[in-house]
Order: sequence, then C-alpha cells, then structure tokens
Amino acid sequence: MDIGFEEQQIDVGKLNIRYLSAGDIDPPLVLLHGVGDSAVDWSWVLPILGTRHRVIAPDLPGCGDSAKPNCNYSLEFLTQFLVDFLNTLKVQRVALVGNSLGGLICLRFALSNPEKVAALVLVDSMAFGRFVNPVLSSLTLPGYGEFAIAWSKTPLGARQRAWSRAVLLFAHPSQIPDGWLAEQEQMALLPGFLEANLSILRSQVSPLGQRRVVLESLPQVQMPTLILWGTNDLVVPNYQAQEAVKHLKQGHLAFIPSSGHLPQVERPELFAYTLNEFLACHL
Repeated sequence: MDIGFEEQQIDVGKLNIRYLSAGDIDPPLVLLHGVGDSAVDWSWVLPILGTRHRVIAPDLPGCGDSAKPNCNYSLEFLTQFLVDFLNTLKVQRVALVGNSLGGLICLRFALSNPEKVAALVLVDSMAFGRFVNPVLSSLTLPGYGEFAIAWSKTPLGARQRAWSRAVLLFAHPSQIPDGWLAEQEQMALLPGFLEANLSILRSQVSPLGQRRVVLESLPQVQMPTLILWGTNDLVVPNYQAQEAVKHLKQGHLAFIPSSGHLPQVERPELFAYTLNEFLACHL
C-alpha cells in the first residue's frame, strides 16, 4: 500500500525547517540527507517506509527549503540541529538513517545519546576513511569553490551542476528520476544554498580528503547498526563500509547492487526492503 507523504514546516529555534513525513507507527524513523542534497532524496522510499513506520525527513539547515543562515556550518552545528529538531517534535526515542554526511551526523548523535536511538543505519556514510572523490575535494580549494558557485547560479550552470552531480552520485545516470534533477537545478538557484553547502563541504573535506575518520569510535556504538552501501559508489568506495562494520559490536552490512552514492533514489524498492528487514529484527 502506497500512503504517500506530506510536506510540513516547523520552527526549530530561529530556523524555519521543511520536512517530509509519512506513516504513524512509532518509534519514528528520521532520515538525514547529505551535502548538496535535500529531503527530496528520500521521497522515493518515504511512501514504502511509511507503511511500517512514522518517517520524518528534514531538509538540513542551508539545504532545500529550510532556512539558510549566514553561519559556520560545522559538524557540531548540524548535530545540534538534530538534537533541537527532535526536541521540537517531542521525539524521545528514534531510529536514525543517515546518507553520506547525514550518516556522520546520525553517528555523532547516537554516540552522545545512546538511550534515544533504538537503531542506526549508515548509508554510504562519510568518515570511514580518508578517501573521497577528488571532484568533491577539489571544490574545497580556495577560490575554486567560489568560482563554481558563481557559474552554478546561472540557469545553464545550474543544469550543468545537476548533471555533473548525477554522473558522480549514480551508477546509471541515464536512469535518474527527472524529479531529482529538477530539485538539483532549483536548489542551485536558491539564495544562500550553494554558499551554505560549500561551507558544509569544507567543514568535512579538505583538498587531501575527509577530515575525520571515526573508525576508532565505532566500538562505542551501543545500538544495532546497519551499514548500507551502493556497490558502485564513486564518492566513498565500498571498502570503507567493509572496514567500518569490523569495528561495530552489533554491526550488519548490506550492499545495494548496481547503485551509487544514493541507493535510496537509484534502487528505492530494494533499499526500502533491506532497511525494513533490518528494522523488523531490531526495533
């Protein structure tokens, strides 16, 4: 049964935040997207997941239709946002699913608040190794990121940015949903979006690769954790997933075949099935 999803707005402190929601079965399942993306990344799986869970997918600050303050988008800022977002919604206990940077945010929250996290799912997550695709790390070079922003703010540049990201993030770019490409184009033209996401990227990535590797923290993770990865990820290679699961006490590893960095968009049915099977055993 496809129950669809709703778009909602909520004030988290001084920030107006958009989020997508579906379903009503607790504990809630909160989904966090990665750099340069939005909650729309989850729209292909929200209706499926919503048949079994209450699902909530916010646009992070600086992203999508959420507020884009002029500030330092550090990992600490984004993790505190998750704390404040859950508190505003009066969510006491949650299952967290994070893709890319969203995975790192979820992991930090889970380490600091283990009593609030029933299960953790890290999807093609950052911080399991130094390597990140040079296409991303080069954007952190002084001046180069600013040049890319200036070009991407034009209609032609926004379209080129969308397709360039598609080639990087998907195993089969020609099969990408039109809605994903349209969202990427529209976001590039939103005031403050590109600047905020360059700040987010630079806080986590340098020209030499990822700034943080958190493998040594993984044995401290107390809840059941699924490492879920696209086999053809060009952003963070799948050997990082294999290394990460070795450090988890209750770790599980699953690969989504013929998929890149966004398996929830590229293989939504298989992604949702794999996620639901894990949650059915651990919630």
